Amino acid sequence: MFTGLVESTGSVISLEPRGDSARLTVNVGAMAAELVDGESVAVNGCCLTVTAKDAAAQTACFDLLMQTLKVTSLGDLKAGSLVNLERAMAMGARFGGHFVQGHVDATVKILDWSEHGQDHRLEVEIPVEQRGLIIPKGSICLDGISLTAAEVTESTVVCWIIPHTFQVTNLHTKKPGDRLNVEFDMLGKYVRELMRAMK
Repeated sequence: MFTGLVESTGSVISLEPRGDSARLTVNVGAMAAELVDGESVAVNGCCLTVTAKDAAAQTACFDLLMQTLKVTSLGDLKAGSLVNLERAMAMGARFGGHFVQGHVDATVKILDWSEHGQDHRLEVEIPVEQRGLIIPKGSICLDGISLTAAEVTESTVVCWIIPHTFQVTNLHTKKPGDRLNVEFDMLGKYVRELMRAMK
């Protein structure tokens, strides 16, 4: 379980194909000294397992299944790509953001990424099958970032990005047309399934 509050960013060293899977190696900085094998880390909002780490080199490796590559945008990563990193929630820690499982629902395309004074306007297209899962002022997780939906239409959602979020996440590297991982609020998904079961 995560919060959608990005701890730091890391730089991709390599994405190595391995048959029907791949190994992702990331420079995670000082975080490497605290990681243990088997620990969960959200990488661009996708919950991955640390399969190897090197504290001296400040790297961590994650093995990606074909399903992960199919559902997320992690397959788009290249050497030098910046990724958002968050370790799993710690019991007793202050809770910000919203409940994020690290289970990516889909990828969404950036329609608008524009500067407005000190802030940025981020508009993404919502896939047809997920429309109705987001409400105005509700929570949405994009590339592992907990954001508030400021404007919602039938097919799009707009989030306003403050300077702090712009600076400490990978959003400053994005442009229109790029794909982001999206995880919708779990409460909305449960309500939808309950409504379907009641029909």
